[in-house]
Amino acid sequence: MNRYLLVSVVVVMSAVMSGCVSTGKYEQLEADKNQEIAGLKKDKTSLQQQVAALEQHKAALETTSQQRQAQYDALVKKLSSEVEQGQLKVRQYQNMLTVDVAEQIFFDSGRAVLKDSGKEVLKKVGEALKSYENKVIRVVGYTDNVPISKSIQNVYPTNWELSVARATNVVRFLQDVGVPPERLVASGRGEFAPIAPNDTPEGRQKNRRIEIILIDQSLSEEMSKNR
Repeated sequence: MNRYLLVSVVVVMSAVMSGCVSTGKYEQLEADKNQEIAGLKKDKTSLQQQVAALEQHKAALETTSQQRQAQYDALVKKLSSEVEQGQLKVRQYQNMLTVDVAEQIFFDSGRAVLKDSGKEVLKKVGEALKSYENKVIRVVGYTDNVPISKSIQNVYPTNWELSVARATNVVRFLQDVGVPPERLVASGRGEFAPIAPNDTPEGRQKNRRIEIILIDQSLSEEMSKNR
């Protein structure tokens, strides 16, 4: 009888202990599952936020692109007569608008003084540029690779000096017609950025040019910071 009672007690204790272990495992599994669900919910929220941010960025890019296209169209419209006559070309490239002007319209060979015909065109360009208040206007002078004649080397020793002088005179004229000077930058590349071979008269003529580049104010500031 005592032996039977002892066996019964052992069986009952074993069952109780077995039940406790099963309950503990279940609670641990449940805790792990809840933690996994919470992690998935957090990941879902993060992904939703990323998608929303991407949608906003896409919308901003589309708006910016439309604004730039509108600026390009407006500039072409204002200068349509000069564009049609081949006096200048308006180009759009990412954050920039560029007005390319042939050198012979603005300057005589080897000179940096603005011609009257060039002043007429440049005045209209200046009037068009005044409305772009969020743009920095960079004027760049370029030449071909023909060396400066000895007769003017005392004024312009090389094409570097000639290209810079031409850009500077364009900038000063734009300032005179009302473009704020703090938005203007003059620089010269001399003969070192050709767009055509210099071995023909036609190529050299293409390389002698003035570029008027409109750069977003924010981009210009970022470029200055990275220097």
